[in-house]
Amino acid sequence: MFDLIVIIRVPDPAGIPAVADALTRMRPLCLAEEGCVAWEAYQSHDDPGRFVLVERWETREVWELHGDGEAIQKIYVPEIMPRIEREVHSSRPLRPVAGADAVPNVAAG
Repeated sequence: MFDLIVIIRVPDPAGIPAVADALTRMRPLCLAEEGCVAWEAYQSHDDPGRFVLVERWETREVWELHGDGEAIQKIYVPEIMPRIEREVHSSRPLRPVAGADAVPNVAAG
């Protein structure tokens, strides 16, 4: 699996509704792509100009192909990118390790 976390900040409050709308429209397109296991966009309650994308792809290679897809080329690049600052992090979920000193899986909540 290839997991990705994208942290988005919209510096101009006037751009927040357009980014939220565009991310909402992207979701079904991303989920329909081959190799997309999960794709969620979250908006902060405390800072409405901050969004987090949590993506899971079967492989890094299928995620790279996602860059040529409709969601990225017709929505993300023209509608979102001009309005945002972002951080992109390939990531991995934390899982407990066998043994007494295991780190708890905080994601399991």
